[in-house]
Amino acid sequence: MGIGIDAVELDRFRRVLARRPGVAGRLFTDDERAYARRAHDGTHRLAGRFAAKEAVMKALGVGLGAFAFHDVEVVRAASGAPSLALRGRAASLAAHRGVSGWRISITHTELTAHAVAVAL
Repeated sequence: MGIGIDAVELDRFRRVLARRPGVAGRLFTDDERAYARRAHDGTHRLAGRFAAKEAVMKALGVGLGAFAFHDVEVVRAASGAPSLALRGRAASLAAHRGVSGWRISITHTELTAHAVAVAL
């Protein structure tokens, strides 16, 4: 149905989080923030999740503001594999477009985090 990709520069994202601590609460669910806190520097985990949320927007063919960032949550299987949980406006948009499932891939280097979302 759609595919989206996004990349986030880790240093820039780290600076935003440091300058505006409330941003993490607006962008990420409690579970996403808790997962990031389990790492020495969780910036790469949050940046990957931010990239995934942006990739979902692109896969759905919408831009910023179409739904709240909390409406898309990156969840982890016991194996560590990421998947998506959509709710609210994001879930409504996906259902309206006939999306029956998602595939998500997140990766990062020392400099960037990337995510690809495929709407099935």
